[in-house]
Amino acid sequence: MPIQTRKFSTLALLGAAIALSNISSDGAQAEVVRAGKIKVNVETIASGLKNPWGLAFVSADTMLVTERPGRLRLISEGQISAPLRGVPKVAAVGQGGMLDVALDPDFANNNLIYLSYAKQSSGGYATAVGRGKLVINGSRARLDGFREIFSVAKKSGGGVHFGSRLVFGRDKTLFITSGDRGQQDRAQNPFDGAGSVLRINRDGSIPKDNPFADGKDGAPAIWSTGHRNPQGAALHPETGELWTVEHGARGGDEINRPLAGKNYGWPVISYGTHYSGRKIGIGKAADGFEQPLYYWDPSIAPSGLNFYTGDAIPEWKGSLFVGALKFRMLVRLTVDGTKIVSEERLFSKRYGRIRDVRTGPAGNLWLLTDARDGRVLKISPAQ
Repeated sequence: MPIQTRKFSTLALLGAAIALSNISSDGAQAEVVRAGKIKVNVETIASGLKNPWGLAFVSADTMLVTERPGRLRLISEGQISAPLRGVPKVAAVGQGGMLDVALDPDFANNNLIYLSYAKQSSGGYATAVGRGKLVINGSRARLDGFREIFSVAKKSGGGVHFGSRLVFGRDKTLFITSGDRGQQDRAQNPFDGAGSVLRINRDGSIPKDNPFADGKDGAPAIWSTGHRNPQGAALHPETGELWTVEHGARGGDEINRPLAGKNYGWPVISYGTHYSGRKIGIGKAADGFEQPLYYWDPSIAPSGLNFYTGDAIPEWKGSLFVGALKFRMLVRLTVDGTKIVSEERLFSKRYGRIRDVRTGPAGNLWLLTDARDGRVLKISPAQ
C-alpha cells in the first residue's frame, strides 16, 4: 500500500517491499559501551552508506538517510533501499552534495519531504532546498514532483561551507542554515544569504514577520546574519527557539541562539583565529554583535545538534548533543535555560566522525558516521 494512503503501519513491510541495493544491514552488531557515568548499548543498524549526512524518521522503525554524493535511501528494520528515484541532481563537490532531509510538519497528510543540497548553475554553486512527495508503491520507492523552493541567489566557486540543516519551527516555517561559502565577508552582507540563517514558508514564500521581509534592509529570506558554517540546528524543547552550532576556523566553534535580525559576528568577531594563526577581525566582542552561548577552542568541528527529549536514557533527558568530526566523538552538554553548564565527551575515536544526531521516536539516540563506509548507530539503555 503506498504511503500516500496515509496508512503508515505498512512501513514495517518495507524491508521486504522495497528494492534493496548491495548495501547490507549489520543489525546484529551491538556492544555495551561506557558513556561517561553510564553504560549504553550501541548497535550498528546499517553500514556501507557513503558519507551519510542527514537522517529523518518516517515511523518508529523507518528512516530516510541522505548520502552526500547525491542519494536518498529508506532504511526499515535494518534493510536499506536502492537509491530513491526523483531526487534532484546535486553538485557533489568538496563539502557539497546531498545534505539534510526533513519531513513536512503535516507529513502524515501530505507525504512531503524537504532536501537541502548543493546545486550547480551558471556562476558556480549555492545551497538550495526543494521538496517532493515520498511514494512507496510495491517494490519501488521514489519522490514525486520534486521542485526547488529556495536557493541562495549568488553562486560561487569552491566546495566549502554550504551549511546546511533544515528545522521546522513550531509555526511550521522552515529554518535553513547557510554557510559563508569560504567568502567571509558575505556573512556580513544582509542582502546575500550566505553565512546566514534563513526562514521561509513551506512553499518557498517569505513569512511576513521575517526581519527583512520587505526587502529594504536585507534579503527577505534572511533571519540572522554573521554565521560561518552552521551544520547543526535544533529547536529548544521548552522555548521552541532555534539553536545552531557552527564551525569556527582555528578555534571558535559556536553554539548560538539565532534571533530575528541579529548579527552573530563572523568574521568581525570570533573566539578563534585563522588557520595561519592570524587574528580574526577586531577581537572577541564588539557592539552590535551577539555573543555565542558556548564556544570551543580548540575546534571540535561540530556537525549535527539535538536536544535529547527521549525517556529511554533518563540520565540524558534534556541534554544537548553535538556530533564532532574532529576527535571523532559525541559531545553531551548540560543545559540550564539558555546556559550551557557542563560538557561531557563520549565515544572518542570509537565510531569515527559523527555527522548527525537525532532522538528517535522510541526515545533512543541515533547517530550517523561520516565515512565512505558510513553507519547508522542506535544508542539505547544497556540491558
